[in-house]
Amino acid sequence: MQQQQASSHAGPPTVRRVAVVGTGVIGASWVAYFLARGLEVSATDPMPGAQQKLREAVARHWPSLEVLGLAPGASQQRLRFCEKLEDALEGADFVQENGPEREDLKIALFQRMDAALPAHVILASSSSGLLMSKVQAACVHPQRVVLGHPFNPPHLIPLVEVIGGALTSPEAVQTALAFYTAIGKKAIHVRKEVKGHIANRLQAALWREAFHLVEQGVASTEDVDTAIAYGPGLRWALMGPFLNLDMSGGEGGIGHMLDHLGAPIESWWADLGTPAITESLKATLREGVAQQVQGKSAVDIAAERDQLLVKLLAAKSQTRFIP
Repeated sequence: MQQQQASSHAGPPTVRRVAVVGTGVIGASWVAYFLARGLEVSATDPMPGAQQKLREAVARHWPSLEVLGLAPGASQQRLRFCEKLEDALEGADFVQENGPEREDLKIALFQRMDAALPAHVILASSSSGLLMSKVQAACVHPQRVVLGHPFNPPHLIPLVEVIGGALTSPEAVQTALAFYTAIGKKAIHVRKEVKGHIANRLQAALWREAFHLVEQGVASTEDVDTAIAYGPGLRWALMGPFLNLDMSGGEGGIGHMLDHLGAPIESWWADLGTPAITESLKATLREGVAQQVQGKSAVDIAAERDQLLVKLLAAKSQTRFIP
């Protein structure tokens, strides 16, 4: 598959062991993916029962990764769980941190990891919205701190956003990009630090109008989900917004499309809502989603989603012209 055929080896020669710090939903998914790419993984998490939950999650993700294709040497047995952070970091060539989204906690955690590892080892954070310029502030070697933000679930979704902080070296950014690319990820370099990075900002723009439409009684939560999942979402799964606009313009491409629809698009922008997430709106959204899922468990829905994702990734790997 495309995700696994990006490289014939597990990663750059210097990266053989990855330390995964924090093994919740995102961390566990990363662990499964790193193992599937033939790497050794040492993991740690202070939560009670973390090791058992992690191994159960990896086992749950493994069938999907087998369908996509395992790298040589891939094995769940190459996972080592450590109670102490420093033990998990020992011998690591790359670190993927997935702790709580709290700036003070991450600053302290990165300071501790920075003190425990040689200066050349990249420290990458999965943070969804924090700025690395602040996270790296207390480190003696801040130049090796980067953001390596995945998209959920990381064991299936290829996207990783790589961003450096004010003190991050260009070499560290390029090393992180090269590592993620070598293990089959679609890594992009976000040139400037902005809240939410790229993909989450795009999602937030859509969520804002989705919430507005529900709040104003224009649509139910199910109507909005259907509009996306059976409308533009199908195209977005194949190519991004700019290529879709280019296709909409026919032979004239995006230029022709904007000449003819630019003014209407601007009028839609001017009419977009700016809702507030009030208790009333929260209740409306909860009630709407509850009606949609009809008592199905999140685990069952996620399993079905993952099956579809595997098929979609397999189909995308066979395309010739769509990047």
